[in-house]
Amino acid sequence: MNSKPVRQQTADTPFAAILEDNIDDLYDNAPCGNLSTLLDGTVAKINATLLQWLGYTRDEVVGIRRFADLLTVGGKLYHETHYAPLLALQGEIAGIALELRAKDGSRLPVLVSSTVKTGGDGEPQLIRTVVFDARDRRAYELELLRARQAAEQDRERLQNLVSALQASLLPHSLPTPPAMTTAAHYHMASPDQVGGDFYDLYPLDGDRWGFFLGDVCGKGVEAAAVTALARYTLRAASVYDADPVAVISNLNTVLYQEYRTSGHRYCTVVFGVLSSPAADGTRTAHIAGGGHPAALLTRSDGGTSYQDTTTGPIVGILPAAAFTATSLTLHPGDTLLLYSDGIIEARSGGPETMFGQDALREAVSTAATANAPGVIAALISVLADLGDSVDDDVALMALGVSGVQQP
Repeated sequence: MNSKPVRQQTADTPFAAILEDNIDDLYDNAPCGNLSTLLDGTVAKINATLLQWLGYTRDEVVGIRRFADLLTVGGKLYHETHYAPLLALQGEIAGIALELRAKDGSRLPVLVSSTVKTGGDGEPQLIRTVVFDARDRRAYELELLRARQAAEQDRERLQNLVSALQASLLPHSLPTPPAMTTAAHYHMASPDQVGGDFYDLYPLDGDRWGFFLGDVCGKGVEAAAVTALARYTLRAASVYDADPVAVISNLNTVLYQEYRTSGHRYCTVVFGVLSSPAADGTRTAHIAGGGHPAALLTRSDGGTSYQDTTTGPIVGILPAAAFTATSLTLHPGDTLLLYSDGIIEARSGGPETMFGQDALREAVSTAATANAPGVIAALISVLADLGDSVDDDVALMALGVSGVQQP
């Protein structure tokens, strides 16, 4: 009959021990620091835990030191300019990171919370403060900071590598044929990924010049490898036979050879040859394209129009693709713009609205000057205005006939 009361007593014993715990001992040996100060900050009461952390005896602190005296120089300045004024204004303040200075000069990172105790008349009497050891937290934060700094350094190295790799896929500088103006620009949508856009302008035999601008699908190292392959294939093929159809057909064959492999990439491209200048300063551009946006021609009178320069399929997806060429006569004052689709596919008015070819033509038609540098400068300004909405790389190249023989 006595078994039930015995079990009840045994079960309640831990709770009874807690209820009988000494309040003074709980205050003095709490897992946090406790202290009470007068309104001027003089320490009136401090527990053993905080004294142990600081290395002081009670007689060295109580009635002698103010709370601010226990802080580092920086902590004392923050206490006087921020902590104390806010506490006086609000009556309490919580979770403030400070550093205490121990007797031996070492620093102790802590989190401090204070409240003002008032009397029955509402007048402040003293300040009660709780101090939590933040050494483990500070160590964790420093470890996070070091990890973040290491990650930022790794990202910076990656961006430098990407930038160097991207630069290797483009001409170091764009040459200027006689009596022409030229300009180009490459906009990287992400500093962390190499893109697949490319362009070039280079001399052929006599005073003829080859030029091209293209865009390999995808990003990253594999796309960069195909970009390099496409660029050098176009140059090599045009030296052997500069007919635009033959050049692009050659590239199509090279890219299609990898069709059934995981590394296969296709591209869009415009390739052309500028003829030698005629007596009146005009040049003829023989152009063939595969799947690429139409070139934009600005005439000397300010008129702009898209040209039928894309006469074939995307390069590298069909074993025997058919391409055709078209010829354009460029008069003095005319400028031909080649571009990749990153600019016309930028989201300019929300996720469903693209910048588009009409806006591109308007930007070119309102350029300050219609020569090649003026057109590219206008489009660089457009890209800056579009900002983050340009989520794909953009290649731009403009070729203008000036009619003035370059020295």
